[in-house]
Amino acid sequence: MFKKIILLFVFLLPLNLISADSVEKEKTYTQTINGLLYQVKEKPYILIVSLDGFRWDYLNRNLTPSLKKIENNGIRALTLQPVFPSKTFPNHYSIVTGLYPQNHGIIHNSFININTGERYRIGDTVSVRNDKWYHGTSIWSLLQKNGIKTASYFWPGSEVHKAHPTYFEKFDKSIPHNQRIEGIINWLQLPEADRPHLLLLYFCDTDTKGHHFGPDSEELNNAVAFLDSKIAYLQKRLNDIAMHNKINLIVLSDHGMTNITDSKIIDLSEIISKYKLEYSGKSPVVSLYPKNKNKKSKIISELKKREKGFKVYSKSNTPVYYHYSQNNLLGEILIVADKGYSLLLKQKPADFRLKNKGNHGYDNHLLDMQGIFLAQGPFFKRGYKTGQLRNIDIYPLICRIMNVTQPQKIDGNIEYIDFILR
Repeated sequence: MFKKIILLFVFLLPLNLISADSVEKEKTYTQTINGLLYQVKEKPYILIVSLDGFRWDYLNRNLTPSLKKIENNGIRALTLQPVFPSKTFPNHYSIVTGLYPQNHGIIHNSFININTGERYRIGDTVSVRNDKWYHGTSIWSLLQKNGIKTASYFWPGSEVHKAHPTYFEKFDKSIPHNQRIEGIINWLQLPEADRPHLLLLYFCDTDTKGHHFGPDSEELNNAVAFLDSKIAYLQKRLNDIAMHNKINLIVLSDHGMTNITDSKIIDLSEIISKYKLEYSGKSPVVSLYPKNKNKKSKIISELKKREKGFKVYSKSNTPVYYHYSQNNLLGEILIVADKGYSLLLKQKPADFRLKNKGNHGYDNHLLDMQGIFLAQGPFFKRGYKTGQLRNIDIYPLICRIMNVTQPQKIDGNIEYIDFILR
């Protein structure tokens, strides 16, 4: 009777996911997707490629034939919503923890621990690799605890000393893109016992060109086309090693970009100097730390009188939808510039104007701050278009595909994204 039940169970499984040898115990893994049981020959592979600063509508410029193929063969979301602030490190770490920045600790690209005077800066390799700044359970740590190897080629937040992926490369912008892709290919050709099943890859070209030249520039468009060619090269190399049909490929971005102009610079240097304020962050989002907390109301009142092109909040009155008040490293006062405006703190205006024509970090609900999400592979639906997805839900999505139990206390929710799975 028991054998008959087993045979009936195998017969009822989706035929397209079963092959003749899939029932061999040493090669069979059980997956649960949307409440249904599946058997696959080996643990799934997931490759996530981040195109920093790739705004959602760059896909509509007829510059991305390789990304278009992924869209046609898989999933395209209209936009991918970043977390606030819509900056690089907070968002990349939200993707791999399923947490808002107030909970995972990377509250900006640069910030201060006002109690110790220590600073976190994305350009400072010492602080970037120091575990004490990072909270939550990264996806690579979770998978490794479940016996699944992981790898990262430059993913922000992957260089921490104790909680890093099984294999990782330290960020070096000078390393050519094809070399980075070959690094991914080499990892995928390791012996099966050593091979990573989650791989992360990062490119910053559209962010760099968007800052320097603006999101509507020819230079930015060239960067979009260039990155699309790298996606084509990646697809070719995956095909060369017979991994193309095994990989669940996700291409996403951390945030978008908007134009900034010289006419929308707000000079706060006088108030910073007058009250001798310490601050964290950088335009367009800044936290202020009054040394004398009794002057907090006075500072807010003075800022309110100038409140054109920005909003000022006390920490306790920060909008709930920012999810940006429950962290002891945040300042007592938060300033958020309106779209296209820039906050001048201590820089010289001439220097600021010379270097920047685009920026991000603004309200994460703004359309210009939205990123991209494309996915293709054996676990994803084909030719499926959806509206907005949230980047904090990618973490539970990975957990679902890899069939591991996610931490209970995360902000992401599988119910907001699992409909893109087959």
